[in-house]
Amino acid sequence: MNQAPLKWPAANPANYTARLPPHRPESPRADRKFTKIYAMKPIVLCGPTASGKTELALALAKQTDGIIISADSRQVYTRLTAGTAKPAGVWQHGVYQVENVPYFVVDFLPVTESFNAGHFCSCVREIVVRNPGRQLIFAGGTGMYLHAYFVGMDELPPSTPQTRQQLQALLERQGKEGLHAALAEKDPVSAAAIPPGNVQRTMRALELYLLTGKPASQLKSGHFFHLPDPAQAFWTYLDWPKDRLHERIARRTKMIFDPMCAETKALLDEGVPADVPALKSLGYPQAVQFVRGTLSRADAIEKIAQLTRQYAKRQRTWFNRYKNAFRPTLLRPEDLTAAAAEILRRAAGEEAR
Repeated sequence: MNQAPLKWPAANPANYTARLPPHRPESPRADRKFTKIYAMKPIVLCGPTASGKTELALALAKQTDGIIISADSRQVYTRLTAGTAKPAGVWQHGVYQVENVPYFVVDFLPVTESFNAGHFCSCVREIVVRNPGRQLIFAGGTGMYLHAYFVGMDELPPSTPQTRQQLQALLERQGKEGLHAALAEKDPVSAAAIPPGNVQRTMRALELYLLTGKPASQLKSGHFFHLPDPAQAFWTYLDWPKDRLHERIARRTKMIFDPMCAETKALLDEGVPADVPALKSLGYPQAVQFVRGTLSRADAIEKIAQLTRQYAKRQRTWFNRYKNAFRPTLLRPEDLTAAAAEILRRAAGEEAR
């Protein structure tokens, strides 16, 4: 019997898994052939959007009887599927299942709530405890989540409603340029490192100053910028030649546009404000404009594709520093199948050494 998605209690992120049944190690199903290698280190699939991470993760999970942990900051939301490229699945016994594969950290958070790297790490730690002996496959393009879990993050004060309201009011009065100028005045080091258009990071840096009286740049130890230990996980960086990735982005944008607008319209019709965290996700502001009749279909699709290309460029910049990651050659869709076999071969080889 399907169950409703779990609601995220902001005060206790670990409650995401409170209703998950305890894992009981089982023998592989008789009707499926597994290439399971027990005690193999976690496999991490990272890379830009539209690079095939979900497809490859499912292929690996089916071959290893593994579970997938999504590292995507937008797939956490319920009711947003098309625009977030969330894989279609069903809730069964408290677990989101995609093609009979347990797929964690997706489809549970109400669109009005926020989620961050600290929440992600709390989630993952609980999932790992509840699934001993299972092959872990991380897949996603939110580099900060993966880095925070495998490298660590500084313990910083959490957001408060009061500071968020204060900064939201500043944003509404002066726009993102004024918000960034305020950060430059209080913390020029952080302002130099954060693009003016990145409202979320700008707001968080200003919030830390308001909460502590110290610049965010002084609160951070620098440990976050270390590289992951290759002994802890087998990292795979998926990427395509630039022109082919752009083609994949263009195709996907056209394919998802109508269902994304349907999702957006359903929320707006219910009175959900257009500025809730979920509707700030990539592409949804343009969907809001299209639904309200202030942006044409062609212009909306082109703008979303453009923003997605820019996002992919930022993802490439982030993940390119992982020099020890395995980088399979991807030129055709069928190359993902070959990549799956090679990942298992290499990951198993490292365990054997």
